[in-house]
Amino acid sequence: MTHTAPPGPGPEPTSGPSPEDPPPCPEGAPAPQAYLPIGEHGIIGDLRTAALVGTDGRIDWFCAPRFDSPSLFGGLLDAEKGGGWRIDPLCGVASRQQFYFPDTNILVTRMLTEDGIVEVQDFMPVLRPRDTHHQQRLVRRVVAVRGRMRMRSLVAPRMDYGRAPHRLTLDGDLAEFTGEHLVVSVRSGLPWRPAGPEGRDAETAFALNEGESALFVLQTRDPGEERPREEITPERAEELFRATVTFWRNWLAHSTYTGRWREMVHRSALTLKLLTHEPTGALVAAPTLGLPEELGGVRNWDYRYVWIRDAAFSLYALLRLGFTDEAEAFFDWLARSVRRCEDGPDGPLRVLYSIDGRSDLAEEELPHLEGYRGASPVRVGNRASGQLQLDVYGELFDAAYLFNKYGEGISWETWSDLVEVLDWLLDHWDSADESIWEARSGPHRHTYSRVMCWVAVERMVRIARQRGLPADLVRWTSVRDAIFRQVMAEGWNERLGSFVQRLADGADEQPPEILDAALLLMPMVKFLSPRDERFRSTLRAISEGLVADSLVFRYDASVAGDGLDGTEGTFSLCSFWWVEALTRTGRTEDARLALEKTFTFANHLGQYAEQVGVTGEQLGNFPQALTHLALISAAVNLDRAMG
Repeated sequence: MTHTAPPGPGPEPTSGPSPEDPPPCPEGAPAPQAYLPIGEHGIIGDLRTAALVGTDGRIDWFCAPRFDSPSLFGGLLDAEKGGGWRIDPLCGVASRQQFYFPDTNILVTRMLTEDGIVEVQDFMPVLRPRDTHHQQRLVRRVVAVRGRMRMRSLVAPRMDYGRAPHRLTLDGDLAEFTGEHLVVSVRSGLPWRPAGPEGRDAETAFALNEGESALFVLQTRDPGEERPREEITPERAEELFRATVTFWRNWLAHSTYTGRWREMVHRSALTLKLLTHEPTGALVAAPTLGLPEELGGVRNWDYRYVWIRDAAFSLYALLRLGFTDEAEAFFDWLARSVRRCEDGPDGPLRVLYSIDGRSDLAEEELPHLEGYRGASPVRVGNRASGQLQLDVYGELFDAAYLFNKYGEGISWETWSDLVEVLDWLLDHWDSADESIWEARSGPHRHTYSRVMCWVAVERMVRIARQRGLPADLVRWTSVRDAIFRQVMAEGWNERLGSFVQRLADGADEQPPEILDAALLLMPMVKFLSPRDERFRSTLRAISEGLVADSLVFRYDASVAGDGLDGTEGTFSLCSFWWVEALTRTGRTEDARLALEKTFTFANHLGQYAEQVGVTGEQLGNFPQALTHLALISAAVNLDRAMG
């Protein structure tokens, strides 16, 4: 199915910009904010990496050429040292608007001033699926919609998270920044001049009359490579725009979702696609690092990796929406990662992997960066990669089951790998671990981990029986049943009337009174029927103890003691789990109201960071894949329940 792409938003460009020296701004003109709120960003990308664009036209996060490359623009983590790229009116803006060109990932930022209206169209061209000749470009097109607009563009890269120096070379309309390991070129059709305290940035000022446009194209390369020869003319930029519109609309046309919340579901799908590394099939948890769970706090992590935990949720969401190619590519990545598993003290499976399947993701701090609004330390890498989190085995095997049922089916080689991993789990499922929330208070015997260990064994039993594959079913079913009985006996707190986060320490003791929002998944993974009174009671306890309106805390950190200072916001992921739990227990009207309320906590583009603060602000890394996966699942299942 092919769509004809319309021209870019705004009037057709009639001529180019005219360079001019920046005039003085009126006294009292507002200075730009050092840090925009996390939610005042949108994401663009090319299925290799992504950039965040603020509502004021700045790009303050961009890693190139991959998601996990060092940052080139990192002003989101240090306004002074991180670097960025500003395109804005010279003397301030009265109001701003930001939206995606319909059914695409092309972002349009409109700035309204007394002199007129200008819009910045930001995109990274993607021309065709699985393009082996893909060229990475970041295109920024500035169009005057009304009036005469005086603009400036300031490019201030800071390579390697702001640690590496660079040399600036200006040649007419080309600004080139050369570092030891990376060269960044920006071509504009306008003359550049040195800027910044050390003259290592490039700036240009220009005026646009109504209908005129200016064009900026950024490309990166290794120092040994030749400079890109393609000159991006306005005509070529329009071709790239049209081709990118066509790509995104053709991709979205494969969606089978036609339900009540089409706009939110499709924006989530488009966001998830942006978090896909197409050459490998990997899906990163978020494109950012260091964005805090509490303003000024220390709960700041690097999420530019692939969590095995996301696997089952990803497969389910992609398959339910009809995106079978993405599901197959991601499962292929998953199977390759499992094949590389090496047995160790924490088992054969790692919690998270790099895009290309590495598990050596040592965590280090970047003390030279102040962190978003002072939230430090800023960490690169993730120490959770060395934790034992037994629940990931359940997510892995559930993904295999879903792919075997709805996809192409798993191969004999993959089955053999899974059996080998399961053999380890059968011997170690009763170990203490850090579980889903990656606490740093030491290992405990977690109820959710036991539930997912049950899922792991149960799914392998199902696959073996469905396919007639060789399996030690006597042993498998024996262990499966032992795990189930343990959860029912030791994970239930009689006084709370709820399953709780940790198992009892002794056969005659009650488990600690710690509610856990992860246990909302019990009926979703088929551990208990949603009509089971124990689950209904657990849902009531979580609703009373962890839910504030439609916002859901993952647990009470003051009771659980997670080994970290400070507090955090509510988890948007858990809000959608709560909606789905309400749906599955037959409370569809309550679920519908909760879903609509949760939608109001998205940012202006329908995207979510990891958490929402008590006053509604986005917190944590942005946008977060798992939240959007949970949104899709909640909306699809509620649609089905409502008929």
